This record gives sequence, structure tokens and C-alpha cells, in this order.
Amino acid sequence: MPASRRTKAGTTVLAAISVLLLAPLSAPAAQAAQAAPAAQHRADGQDECSTPSINRLQKWLASGEGTTVPPTGSLLVPEGDGYAAKIAFQNNEWHVAVVWLGNQFDAQADLSHSAGFWLTYSADDDFYVQLRPASHWSGGDKWLTRIPSTGGQLVRTFFPFDASSWTWLPELGQPQYTFASALTEARGLVFVGKTPNSLDFRELLIDGYQPPCL
Repeated sequence: MPASRRTKAGTTVLAAISVLLLAPLSAPAAQAAQAAPAAQHRADGQDECSTPSINRLQKWLASGEGTTVPPTGSLLVPEGDGYAAKIAFQNNEWHVAVVWLGNQFDAQADLSHSAGFWLTYSADDDFYVQLRPASHWSGGDKWLTRIPSTGGQLVRTFFPFDASSWTWLPELGQPQYTFASALTEARGLVFVGKTPNSLDFRELLIDGYQPPCL
């Protein structure tokens, strides 16, 4: 089931979540962003795993929820000297694409000291990313943040692990746990969206965390 949303003091927050440093890759702003957390620690080709990976994340998966291309299985495809993760959401229904942070389902990561993550991606429409903890993996009632459309252009954006930047959606349900607790047992980042969309991911770099290659 897809993601969830959050409200403050009972008021649903559906407004756009502010995102730092959204800019085309070729713009000067993207170069200035290198000073932010994790930007100086981007994995290069020699740091990748021996099997297909992006920033050592090997498990980018279509979950089979919603009509997607591919419908299930890995999203990783060769791109230049490395790999990209690509998926198309079709129809007006909820779609789910999963990234296992420890490269296996039963693994989890403590991200409580992480500032956030860098995402290099393109998207035709807005969508969301959920932070799913090991103890509350299933269901849509998860903390999430909005990921803006890029109009099909590749951009690099930093998304902070700041509770004020994460919310939930009434349609998916209110989480019965805190965002802070989810950070301590993060199993996956789950991308969800309810509209047709073409997604292309080139980087998912988490500040202070290096996934173990399997």
C-alpha cells in the first residue's frame, strides 16, 4: 500500500514541502550545493558495488502496486559508466517503488544522526518519498515528503531529515509512531505517486550512511 501523510495539530498539510537547492545540474546553484552535508562524499564508480547499484544501493524495486513499467523487479538499467533507476507510473492510481537501505529486506539503518539525503532525478509530475521503519513497514500510513516535478530535467536536490519537512496524507492514514523513531530503524525509502509519471533516478546519497554491498 502507498505512503501516508501527516498533519500538524489535526490540520492536514498538503502544501508543498520546502526543498533545498532545487536547480538544474548545469546551474551554478548546483555547484554551490557541494558545500552541503554529504555532497563531498558522493560515491564514484570505484566505490560502487560489484553488482548494479547507485551510491551502493543495490535494491531499487517495483513493488507490483499500481500499474508501472517495469511491473515488478529491479529498476536498475545501464546508464553511461554506471546505472540509473527508471520506472514509469501509469494511470491515476497509487504506485510504489522501493529502495532497501541495507540492500536486503530484513536490514535497517539508524539515520538519526543523518542530515538528510541528496537525490538526483527527473520527474514529469510531483510525487512523494516515504521513510518506512522496520517495525511499521507495511501500509500507507507513513511519514513522507513531497518531491517536486522537474519537468523532465535532471536536478540534484537535498531533502533534510527535519521532522518539520515531513508530513502524512489523510488518504493513506496517520502514522502511529514518531518521525524520530522511524529514523532510528529505517528499512527503506519508498517512492509513491498517484498520477502518471516518468521517474529517472541517478543518485540517492544519504548523509553519514554507507550501504553495505551484498
